[in-house]
Amino acid sequence: MIKIQDIQIRDPFILRDGEFLYLFGSTDKDIWRADAVGFDVYVSNGDLATFDGPFPAFRPPAGFWATRNFWASEVHIWQGAFYMFATFKPNEGRRGTAILRSNDPLGPFQPWSAGPVTPPNWECLDGTLFIDRGKPWMVFCHEWQQVGDGEMCLMPLSPDLRWASAPPRLLFHASDAPWTRPLHGRDSGNYVTDGPFVYTAKNGDLLLLWSSFTEAGQYSIGVATSESGNITGPWRHQAEPLYAADGGHGMVFHTADGKLYLAIHTPNKTPNERPIFIELSEQDGVLSVTNNIIA
Repeated sequence: MIKIQDIQIRDPFILRDGEFLYLFGSTDKDIWRADAVGFDVYVSNGDLATFDGPFPAFRPPAGFWATRNFWASEVHIWQGAFYMFATFKPNEGRRGTAILRSNDPLGPFQPWSAGPVTPPNWECLDGTLFIDRGKPWMVFCHEWQQVGDGEMCLMPLSPDLRWASAPPRLLFHASDAPWTRPLHGRDSGNYVTDGPFVYTAKNGDLLLLWSSFTEAGQYSIGVATSESGNITGPWRHQAEPLYAADGGHGMVFHTADGKLYLAIHTPNKTPNERPIFIELSEQDGVLSVTNNIIA
């Protein structure tokens, strides 16, 4: 068993399958280096304070198209199989989200899409799956490093999750949220979009969690609500971040006993990042953090 304070991970993602909780994310010890290793997974029987692992969920096969920036693995169940959405970058070319597949949440995951499903000439990351009325969509970030004001984008996927079935559409820019501020000074124009996750609230509202930076320079998580109730939006941003204490790339999940938690990594600095789980309260489509934190 390993305590969560001893797990170095960025972009934590929890998959609950039966009684087990599977922890995925960016698990290389130094995710910025050129020679990426792969993705590991940790397993808990419901105790969020301790996990078994790590277990190797993905190791790139010979000739794999990417060599670095193995980031933000998250796993979804779709049509009886497990699909990993993850960010990769080749030595030559753009960073993007690709999809892998396994019959077991522990893996091994194998390449499923033919390279990235994001546009090949775009610098992209952090694709996440959402099923809207039986149709699969991917929400992802078009990076500030290419466009300046980071974009949150959406595109439909084929039913088998192998490719994008239509061009992407813009949902919003990072600067559209009232709580975000640019990197590298107020006049830089460089606003970050990071780590989207879609959640359907108890009252039916559709929420989109995502990360950026505040006036204080803190990595933080904001929430937007779909005014139409559909994944296509338009999206209305809450005035203040859900979490603004140097933690981000969040997602939410229910434990077997029905409690709702926010998973984030904090602090936002390698090699000190660790997963923490914060219990949430929910009322009328609004999420709030509580004092119950597992760290």
